Amino acid sequence: MDGKGENGFQCPSMSFLHKSHSPILVLFIWLLGSPLTYQRTSLIPLMFVSSWKALEEAQKAIQQLFGKIKDIKDKAEKSEQMVKEITRDIKQLDHAKRHLTTSITTLNHLHMLAGGVDSLEAMTRRRQYGEVANLLQGVMNVLEHFHKYMGIPQIRQLSERVKAAQTELGQQILADFEEAFPSQGTKRPGGPSNVLRDACLVANILDPRIKQEIIKKFIKQHLSEYLVLFQENQDVAWLDKIDRRYAWIKRQLVDYEEKYGRMFPREWCMAERIAVEFCHVTRAELAKIMRTRAKEIEVKLLLFAIQRTTNFEGFLAKRFSGCTLTDGTLKKLESPPPSTNPFLEDEPTPEMEELATEKGDLDQPKKPKAPDNPFHGIVSKCFEPHLYVYIESQDKNLGELIDRFVADFKAQGPPKPNTDEGGAVLPSCADLFVYYKKCMVQCSQLSTGEPMIALTTIFQKYLREYAWKILSGNLPKTTTSSGGLTISSLLKEKEGSEVAKFTLEELCLICNILSTAEYCLATTQQLEEKLKEKVDVSLIERINLTGEMDTFSTVISSSIQLLVQDLDAACDPALTAMSKMQWQNVEHVGDQSPYVTSVILHIKQNVPIIRDNLASTRKYFTQFCVKFANSFIPKFITHLFKCKPISMVGAEQLLLDTHSLKMVLLDLPSISSQVVRKAPASYTKIVVKGMTRAEMILKVVMAPHEPLVVFVDNYIKLLTDCNTETFQKILDMKGLKRSEQSSMLELLRQRLPAPPSGAESSGSLSLTAPTPEQESSRIRKLEKLIKKRL
Repeated sequence: MDGKGENGFQCPSMSFLHKSHSPILVLFIWLLGSPLTYQRTSLIPLMFVSSWKALEEAQKAIQQLFGKIKDIKDKAEKSEQMVKEITRDIKQLDHAKRHLTTSITTLNHLHMLAGGVDSLEAMTRRRQYGEVANLLQGVMNVLEHFHKYMGIPQIRQLSERVKAAQTELGQQILADFEEAFPSQGTKRPGGPSNVLRDACLVANILDPRIKQEIIKKFIKQHLSEYLVLFQENQDVAWLDKIDRRYAWIKRQLVDYEEKYGRMFPREWCMAERIAVEFCHVTRAELAKIMRTRAKEIEVKLLLFAIQRTTNFEGFLAKRFSGCTLTDGTLKKLESPPPSTNPFLEDEPTPEMEELATEKGDLDQPKKPKAPDNPFHGIVSKCFEPHLYVYIESQDKNLGELIDRFVADFKAQGPPKPNTDEGGAVLPSCADLFVYYKKCMVQCSQLSTGEPMIALTTIFQKYLREYAWKILSGNLPKTTTSSGGLTISSLLKEKEGSEVAKFTLEELCLICNILSTAEYCLATTQQLEEKLKEKVDVSLIERINLTGEMDTFSTVISSSIQLLVQDLDAACDPALTAMSKMQWQNVEHVGDQSPYVTSVILHIKQNVPIIRDNLASTRKYFTQFCVKFANSFIPKFITHLFKCKPISMVGAEQLLLDTHSLKMVLLDLPSISSQVVRKAPASYTKIVVKGMTRAEMILKVVMAPHEPLVVFVDNYIKLLTDCNTETFQKILDMKGLKRSEQSSMLELLRQRLPAPPSGAESSGSLSLTAPTPEQESSRIRKLEKLIKKRL
């Protein structure tokens, strides 16, 4: 279709429509533009014709807009091309400027290098070291800019001239020092020259080997006199005159500062280097002479030399920083992390040791630990192979110390009774550990290796001897224990015989030994921790004082057992009297029986003394109370079964006595004390459980045995550990005949539950179960009497 109708009407062009336009719109426009439509729609208003014209104008405007956009794009491309051409010229100018600047700088450097090399060679010949020091450093800095131009012959030639000048300077400076400080000469010059001082500044710039050579020659020449004065064959070379060595080097250091302090640069640390080399030479010389004269070394002489040497090392640490120490000699140790071990302290002074001896306490608050001495061991290391002399001496001294402790104890006798609150440790205990600490600190300053392990072995030996000879050996013994201290044989007597009780002094002695053993146990643990901190890490596993701590624990247990057996044996006659009383003849219930009064009297005599002397070790007093309850209550029940036959009134009296003993035992930890403390729960539980069982036994005895079923059921309910053996003992206490017992035992066997379930069900019964309804009214009357009495 060409866009014209049959009547020659120009049909609108469809080219401006896009495929995305609505099909309805396309169809509508096509109908408007077709000839048939014009023929059939002759009545369409003229306003549609104006719309077609506006549409054609819009189309033309769009085409013009596209044309303008294309023109702008073309102009932009042309502008971009023009900018590129302009910037290309600018970049070329920038590169040219940079190259020109580099060329000018290089030429200036080259001029400076050439002039500097000439001046350097001239000044070297004239020994103008002050000017050479400044010039050489500048020449070296300029030469660094020409490393990439070494392929140029002229540059390479200048570099070789600089190296040659450096070599010549080094040889010339060494020759000047050799001339000023000859290795073999009659006398040294009076003082340094300015030439040598400037030469040292030049040596700082040259190869480091030149500086090391100067230092080595100067120190060697400076110590040459020392090697002559203290030769091995000289009298002053032995350990008894070791002070003269250190006095000599101190004078030399002062002499160096006055004469040569300004000649060498400060960063060379020449004074420290001289001192360090002196230490190395001295250590080698001392080691050699001690190997030769090892038999002449005595412990006092060795300790004197060690003390003077460690003092000198401390002097070096105060004056010098240790910056010249190399990895080949000694390394500065890092400070260990802070420890919470209360055994840690600084090295004790005599005043601190005296104070510790008076107080008997090593657990003083520690002061901040001083920084490690970088010079520690630099000389004293040579004494380590000979420390066996020191170890043997400590072995001998500790042996004599233990013997003196034994003699002093025998001479002074048992300690006086303690009237103050709190027990006391034996004075010898503090003396022993103060001496231990002194030895440990002294040995750790000399070596942290095998000598510390040897010293630990000595410590272990005399800790055991102290426990055996001073503590266990002085525990009181009775006449029945002739074969030494055997706890199981103590205080065992025939029934009804007189009891050999411990005296007041002996009770105090046992308590003091217990307190001392407890102190030794705690301090030995701290000693082990301190030894592990002092010794090398690789040797920590070899330090173990567990066996010695177990020994002191055994002494503690033996002391507690002695106290328990003494009080327990004192109560035996009263319990024997209880079992021999004619309980079937008791006619009325009165106050507590005489045997109860006797038991209470013994308890009031012993327990306050023990409590006051164990006030500082409260937990062991609690152990004493627990062990006594565990010993006395079963023995009381055993004697209770021996009370047969028992009448109803006798059983009531026994129940009253049992209740009185129960109250006394519950009050045992604070009996006769002005300060009333609540007894520990563990102790109260033991007393309540044991004495309640005794009360339940008596309640079963008091109950009528007929009818049999009620009696057996009552027994099962009241006693948690019901069995035929206990039941038969109760029947014996009631005075029943064997013929009557057999039927009751058979009934009990039938009514007892199976063992597995029986233990569980019986365990659920309360120890304080109420009296059954079948129980006699006399029991209720007795309970009212007890309540009224309390």
